[in-house]
Amino acid sequence: MSTERMSNPAVLVPGALEALTALDAAAAGAGVDGRLLALIHLRASQINGCGPCVAGGVHRARQHGATADQVHAVAAWRETPWFSDEERAALALTEAVTRLADRPDPVPDELWDVAATYFDQKELAALLLGIAITNAVNRLDAPTRQQAGPR
Repeated sequence: MSTERMSNPAVLVPGALEALTALDAAAAGAGVDGRLLALIHLRASQINGCGPCVAGGVHRARQHGATADQVHAVAAWRETPWFSDEERAALALTEAVTRLADRPDPVPDELWDVAATYFDQKELAALLLGIAITNAVNRLDAPTRQQAGPR
């Protein structure tokens, strides 16, 4: 296990943590189920290898009613029966938005169109904000080697 390089940047810059928290609260208040927002947070954090966010995402998903099967299998959601079509659409969107550089068209129309069959514009906006916030936090935690668990 490596050691932290510095404190969390969002804590060191006045107002940054509050701004991220407010943006997260705004996304959470837009009508998307908290369990689904927690699952997309967990999946993006797994992709980015952010230990504290994965640990927090597991806790958050369980608090919002995700089953143990969902939490344990979210990394392999395509190969499991524990996710609805709506959840699959959100997880596919999460993976595409988190991996923007992996393909010429980062979020292909077919992927977007499936998500748009389950979510209206406001809900899609909330999902995109949730994914973006998670990716921002992951990109603060990973390079500074933030640690999961009690300190």
